[in-house]
Amino acid sequence: MKFSKKKCLAATLLAACAGTASAANWSDTYIGYRWGANFAEPFGQTDISKSIVNLAHVSGYKYGTNFFNADLLMSDSKDPSAPGSKSGAQEIYIVYRHTLDLGKVTGSEFKFGPVRGLGLTGGFDVNTKNDAGYNSKKRMIVAGPTLMMDVPGFLNVSLLYLWESNAPYSKFSHTQTDRYSYDPHPMLNLAWGIPFNLGPVPLSFEGYANFIAAKGKNEFGGNTAAETNIDMQVMYDVSPHIGAAAKTFKVGLEYQYWRNKFGNDHNGPAGDGAFAKTTMIRAEYHF
Repeated sequence: MKFSKKKCLAATLLAACAGTASAANWSDTYIGYRWGANFAEPFGQTDISKSIVNLAHVSGYKYGTNFFNADLLMSDSKDPSAPGSKSGAQEIYIVYRHTLDLGKVTGSEFKFGPVRGLGLTGGFDVNTKNDAGYNSKKRMIVAGPTLMMDVPGFLNVSLLYLWESNAPYSKFSHTQTDRYSYDPHPMLNLAWGIPFNLGPVPLSFEGYANFIAAKGKNEFGGNTAAETNIDMQVMYDVSPHIGAAAKTFKVGLEYQYWRNKFGNDHNGPAGDGAFAKTTMIRAEYHF
């Protein structure tokens, strides 16, 4: 797929999002905050503290669902914004996914075994970061089939193909690397939100897991490694205890396991910074 085609796909997905937002059958929009002290960055330090503020929106319409999330990640000085700086780096990471439900589009039933439906998912990731050494400018298009599993809440299993590029800039050497496209590569993605009870306490188990194949050579000619990124949280709705409408305020604990972060082999020069195991506290306000 040439870059021009990827841009056309991105424009189509954005148009689909805009066109279906006003026709949503249901939606949920929230602002969240999370904090952890054990983040890590490839070729850098571990035990980095980060505060993360996010805006998220998920909605369903006649033929499918939309998901949007924008994270603002603010690091402490262990992940500096410039060489020798005492201020931490900042990053914006945006994800959009649209899943078209083939059963709703065709009027046919795609149900078998534990599967309740079949969809097609497309979307993109975009980021920008102002750290000292890499200054990521990631651009990625994703597309592939999705199985919607028959569980309480939801569990979607997608096999997505990824077209990813980046154009890093080193503040150490003041060197700009031209935008570089990795080899197209597959990702197995799981996304879920499943309610459960712990005794009399109603909780929800939420998160995603990405199992990503190696993507060929990186910008500097080195080999990339297969990547595992699992991010999951247990959330509790505290709304009834503060006199708010149900599902307005949620708090919980989150854990992220990220091996070979961004395709950097943690057994190679990227070191321990390419293997993050991070516990976080999390809070959400739903509109």
